Amino acid sequence: MPETSAPVQNPLLKASKDVLAGTCGGIVVTFVGHPFDTVKVRLQTQDSAKPIYSGAIDCARKTVQWEGLKGLYKGVTSPLAGQMLFRSVMFGAFGQTKTWLATRTDGTLRPLTNADYYKAGAVTGTIAAFVEGPIDFYKSQIQVQIIRSRADPNYKPAYTTVFDCVKATIRTNGFKGPFQGLGATLVRNAPANSVYLGSFEVMKDKMAAYRNCKKTELPAAWVITAGGLGGLLYWLAIYPVDVIKSAMATDAIEPSKRKYPNMATTYKKLMADGGPSRFYRGFTPCLARAMPANGVMLYTVDKVTSMLNK
Repeated sequence: MPETSAPVQNPLLKASKDVLAGTCGGIVVTFVGHPFDTVKVRLQTQDSAKPIYSGAIDCARKTVQWEGLKGLYKGVTSPLAGQMLFRSVMFGAFGQTKTWLATRTDGTLRPLTNADYYKAGAVTGTIAAFVEGPIDFYKSQIQVQIIRSRADPNYKPAYTTVFDCVKATIRTNGFKGPFQGLGATLVRNAPANSVYLGSFEVMKDKMAAYRNCKKTELPAAWVITAGGLGGLLYWLAIYPVDVIKSAMATDAIEPSKRKYPNMATTYKKLMADGGPSRFYRGFTPCLARAMPANGVMLYTVDKVTSMLNK
């Protein structure tokens, strides 16, 4: 059955529900997706001249062999805490943006169009970048230490914990330190989240119309499928930009020692390093992660939101 305009909720109450649902989604996506992300970052950032890993499976195998299963969760402290914050901001922003787009001049709400969902996703991605950027930066800095240690036996990790990394970056660059690579994160996030969240909502609308039910009545498998496909489209849309972002985020924290000071230089050096294929390194584990992690996360957010609205 078609969705009708929803009654106007107390703005603060609605925002609180969106934030709580997003926080729950952040916990779920971290535990499901972090091992895949560890493999992705290590493949993206290893030296092309002296690669340690031949592919995703080899990377996962060597990580477990050298570090145990906990190696797949290396640097998880930052994303666990960070994903809770990031997803709460993300879904809080998405909910508020949808409400803003749906609000008529007389204060009543109209049904959202497909275009509205994509617009809301773009706005959400831009806002979320300022939270996601520092989280990705610290996570990537910790994950890449093992690569440098394996490539150079004489390499001494600059830091082994997130707390040490935070201290080093603040000491070196002040409070702008955690925003290393922010430009690339913004370029990635706006279009990626437009495709991701917009497609998720549109697919749910189509599924609900097909089943002649409300979106909140869709079976779990259908919502997980929509979320998984949305996650897949996210990465298909912008993966090369994410490779540039990862290179900048794992670069030296001291500006004078950086190989990748900006996006243009990073693009040129990565292209020289491996040609177009260099921008798809780590693509396999990323796609393998996309469907289960995003499917389960978006289902969790939807389910918690639905429960809170009862």
